Amino acid sequence: MTALRLPGSIDETRARLLEQDYVADRLLATAVFLALKLERPLFIEGEPGTGKTEIAKVLASSLSAELIRLQCYEGLDVNLAAYEWNYARQMLEIRLGEAAHTAREQIAASLFSERFLIARPLLRALQPHPVPPVLLIDELDRTDEPFEAYLLEVLSDFQISIPELATIKAERPPIVVITSNRTREIHDAVKRRCIYHWVDYPDAERELQIVRRKVPQLQDALARQIVAFVQGLRTLDLYKLPGLSETIEWGRALLALDRLMLNPQTLDDTLGVLLKYQDDLARVRGSEAARLLESIAPQLATGQL
Repeated sequence: MTALRLPGSIDETRARLLEQDYVADRLLATAVFLALKLERPLFIEGEPGTGKTEIAKVLASSLSAELIRLQCYEGLDVNLAAYEWNYARQMLEIRLGEAAHTAREQIAASLFSERFLIARPLLRALQPHPVPPVLLIDELDRTDEPFEAYLLEVLSDFQISIPELATIKAERPPIVVITSNRTREIHDAVKRRCIYHWVDYPDAERELQIVRRKVPQLQDALARQIVAFVQGLRTLDLYKLPGLSETIEWGRALLALDRLMLNPQTLDDTLGVLLKYQDDLARVRGSEAARLLESIAPQLATGQL
């Protein structure tokens, strides 16, 4: 097996993330460093679009590890998350055994073996890999409490009990990243097993750094306008505030439209990239967008951003 080259300090962790164009603050870098050092799951909570899922992706890339993603949703069960038996192959095995006049006891004994087991993301993450994989359990808040309870064995002991077969335990623990948009509270029993970090919207300086890295072709003046305008939007009482992912996407959209500066017409034309609800669009489009654009002009002129 290949040795995993983990960062040796918080500063190195930040540098490794920055190599993957992820601009992390010190608090996040500390949480990532401790999760790696202590072999504990990293639980990341925050608003949608603040870069939670991206952390798992850049970790996998930084460590040259496979990313195994479990996308959570309502009704997710063990069969889709951990493992299931290949019933079609088992039925075929029974028929072949009967045709060959194999004893029923012998057929039955062979049905629940690893060759009939289908590994889903949780089990795949515990199986041997050249380098321990990064297991992303994305948007855990979309599932229900029984599934959270099932996860406790995986998060505590890095193992899965399969009643018909055995207990499968990881030779080397995977790197686990759990995300939540906090649409509901996750049980304390899950959080206690993790290193916890809340990801907030970035401040203007860090958001500008991120935009410059993610959309390097943008003119600097436009990048500053974009960040200042989005920061202003987040001060409004909107149903859904634009996240970091929307800021980056807006920069790419303006670049595709060959815009060099923001103006009221451009704002009205492209607000749908930033805002995803009609009530928010109706409130901002027009005079409010123009007012906000005008309000950030002194800030940009004095170099405050």
